[in-house]
Amino acid sequence: MPLSVEEIRKDFPIFERTVRDGKKLIYLDSGATSQKPNAVIDAESDFYRFHNSAAHRGVHQLAEEATDAYEGARETVATFLGAPGGSNEIVFTKSATEALNLLAYAMGNAAPGSRFALEPGDRIVVTEMEHHSNLVPWQQLAQRTGAELAWFEVTPDGRLDLSALDTVISHGTKVVALTHQSNVLGTINPLDEIVRRAHEVGAVVILDACQSAPHMRINVEELGIDFLAFSGHKALGPTGVGVLWGRINLLENLPPFLFGGSMIEMVTMTSATWAPVPQKFEAGVPNMAQAVGLAAALDYLTKIGMDNIHAHESALTGLLLDKLLAIDKVAVIGPTSNTERGSALSFTVSDIHPHDLGQFLDSQGIAVRTGAHCAWPLARRLNVSATTRASLYLYNDEQDCQALADGVVAAQRYFGSF
Repeated sequence: MPLSVEEIRKDFPIFERTVRDGKKLIYLDSGATSQKPNAVIDAESDFYRFHNSAAHRGVHQLAEEATDAYEGARETVATFLGAPGGSNEIVFTKSATEALNLLAYAMGNAAPGSRFALEPGDRIVVTEMEHHSNLVPWQQLAQRTGAELAWFEVTPDGRLDLSALDTVISHGTKVVALTHQSNVLGTINPLDEIVRRAHEVGAVVILDACQSAPHMRINVEELGIDFLAFSGHKALGPTGVGVLWGRINLLENLPPFLFGGSMIEMVTMTSATWAPVPQKFEAGVPNMAQAVGLAAALDYLTKIGMDNIHAHESALTGLLLDKLLAIDKVAVIGPTSNTERGSALSFTVSDIHPHDLGQFLDSQGIAVRTGAHCAWPLARRLNVSATTRASLYLYNDEQDCQALADGVVAAQRYFGSF
């Protein structure tokens, strides 16, 4: 069904304000963080106002209500992802970055002989298009364990080069960690071949879904992956909450990452045993209000329909691609077709530095992202120091795309870049 952007925007109070001397806010930076609907703001506020207490602690009514709200949020996330093992496969973290680090550090703590233990001769595979959050933890794990870090290269048009698939994912590969959708290029990566080869050699597949889970229907069982991470704040939810999904049998065999309250089963002065999954990975008082807010965000997205959102964004992306490619001296970085790509669109304008362009667009009320987007190896691979990125979401429309195109032309005129 077509989305009514006008009606959707009514749910987001930030679009009632203006910026830069009364200009309409045109928000094209959802790839960095999304705006929040009233349903999310109200859910988090309601928790603090009426139910605030520490979940899984105490037997009084507020503690019971907080626990029910927190565990209900876990159920919502499990349903959203199609988790085959239900809510026990959902671990709440503070961010996707923490979720990915959880995996890397937990594997580094694995006992020798465990399927998660790495040693010299083993291999970790990533890609050249990874966000630093899904690259640096694996670099560090490789350095700590002596494992080799290998990667898939990126083609000039912003796709993964899978021509050497069976060589890159070699026998001895223990981990394959990759982004579902590039935060810079918008490229949606082909998972079927990668997952098949990874499982063929006994590796686990870890998916960074920060740029895909908020924008398209995700079913982890259909994807065939083993772990998935995404952040709440990019999916209309609050900051301070992320999600790690993992197959229950893998989570049960993975050692903890953090230690303290809530994650223990029994403690003596000399030893400790761990609570069952998922509590084993959630040391300390949990981020309850943020989890409740995330559940409200996912309910909001589900009500609109993830397929509807994806179709809406795809149409807008195609429109914006056409508009930008029609402007002289504009180069799109990444796929220039609208096939297997998401709504993050990076570009450069000859003779205008991306930071200068971003500031000019901001003066027109248009919010975009500029820089290397936490993906320096990718920028070096594509021989760009920085780009301007527009990232579309369900509250954007055709007028926003036209405003950006007009803003780029106006910037060229301002900077004399014709």
